[in-house]
Amino acid sequence: MDQPARIPSRPGTTVSRLRDRLTIPVLASGGILMAVMQTVVVPLLPDLPRLTGSSPAAVSWTVTATLLSGAVLTPVLGRAGDMYGKRRVLVGALALMTLGSVLCALSSDIAVLITARALQGAAASVVPLSISILRDELPPERRGSAVALMSSTVGIGAALGLPLAALVVQYADWHTMFWLTSLLGALGVSATWWAVKESPVREPGRFDVLGALGLAVGLVCLLMGVSQGGEWGWASPRVLGLFLAAGAVLALWWWQQLRTARPLVDLRLVSRPRVGLSHVAALLTGFAFYANSLVTAQLVQAPKATGYGLGLSIVATGLCLLPGGVTMLLFSPLSARISAARGPRVTLALGAAVIACGYAVRIADSRDLWMIILGATVVATGTTLAYSALPTLILRAVPAAQTASANGVNVLMRTIGQATSSAAIAAVLVHHSSPLDGTPVPTLHGYLLAFGMAGAVALVACAAALTIPGDAPAAGPLPVPAAAPRARDEALEGA
Repeated sequence: MDQPARIPSRPGTTVSRLRDRLTIPVLASGGILMAVMQTVVVPLLPDLPRLTGSSPAAVSWTVTATLLSGAVLTPVLGRAGDMYGKRRVLVGALALMTLGSVLCALSSDIAVLITARALQGAAASVVPLSISILRDELPPERRGSAVALMSSTVGIGAALGLPLAALVVQYADWHTMFWLTSLLGALGVSATWWAVKESPVREPGRFDVLGALGLAVGLVCLLMGVSQGGEWGWASPRVLGLFLAAGAVLALWWWQQLRTARPLVDLRLVSRPRVGLSHVAALLTGFAFYANSLVTAQLVQAPKATGYGLGLSIVATGLCLLPGGVTMLLFSPLSARISAARGPRVTLALGAAVIACGYAVRIADSRDLWMIILGATVVATGTTLAYSALPTLILRAVPAAQTASANGVNVLMRTIGQATSSAAIAAVLVHHSSPLDGTPVPTLHGYLLAFGMAGAVALVACAAALTIPGDAPAAGPLPVPAAAPRARDEALEGA
């Protein structure tokens, strides 16, 4: 695959050398901050109805709104980054995330909180945009490890965000948590603008507004039906209507994309086995990965009266997931080495197999705390390998000018997988529940079924990864287009 032209560092300037060294840490911190922002609201969910004077159903939209806006905006902002500049769009996404945090800190009105959380969903595009910037800026020998680290930030941030938010909620006013994330967000915006250079690698053309609207409507219908199906009823007219609308709109959107000269998503790329199968593997891996944190958190907090629960607090629960986040940080360089030696599809298949092994551990013993932590950490290790390989597969399979939008679609597929996993696990646990003091509580058998389902999906992801065609021989670097010198000079002046 052709390599993009890179902006050369400005020689002889101490500040420019410092900025070059800080590019990777700054981008990685942005990914971690994005995951923290998505996680911090979780400890608040049981208390938000009382704190905001709203219903539990309304409070659930603080999570659903972020999921929906992130799914819609990730491919849209990825395409905008390819067209108008990746750093520019990345800074904008971080700014929207920070604005959402400020609104949460200023208000206790549930409508404002839902709107603010929808703004924070724009941060879902941070990882694909950052990975595309790393491809443009780094030499090949550094690119693999940097991309692996960037991919791991999702798990690292989630593991850090839960105990951090729980501590703040337990010992301070809940608005303090959002003031803290607002400060971190402002620092992230400033650091990204200062340390990250703009790339001249662009794909000019007119933005596909109709395609963006069609994708937004289709995804909102699909994900709203998936996320609310358990509460509204899977056979209810609302859910069935949403699924029918999603199918019709997305079918029309697919037809429109194939007939547009500059589509939002190049579906001809998706038809390539290396790209399409990578997206399928992303969906399956997202499903398998999400069950780990979702089920583990419920399992260890279950009352001891259930016979299997440990009755842990939300702070202790976050600490149980913390070793998985640390493991993701430590194993990201290993995943890059495996991809360099054997190819990213082997890394992806190995990661999916390790995820399945982790769920086998969970099925073997989900009563002892150390075994629960061990199983969750094994799943996190496999997730590191798989998530680091997915963007590498995309980077090697698409043109340099379409890396942000293509990785945005890959992240979208992970999001759909996670939403489907949440709905499927909820259905399993609701079906396998028994009353405890008049309240339905999932049984241990229900949890084990959820682990088995996630492990089986991980094995399917492994099989899908093995069917992805191998790497083609690497081509030489692209010649710099005639317009690139001017764009490079403008980027250096504005950096």
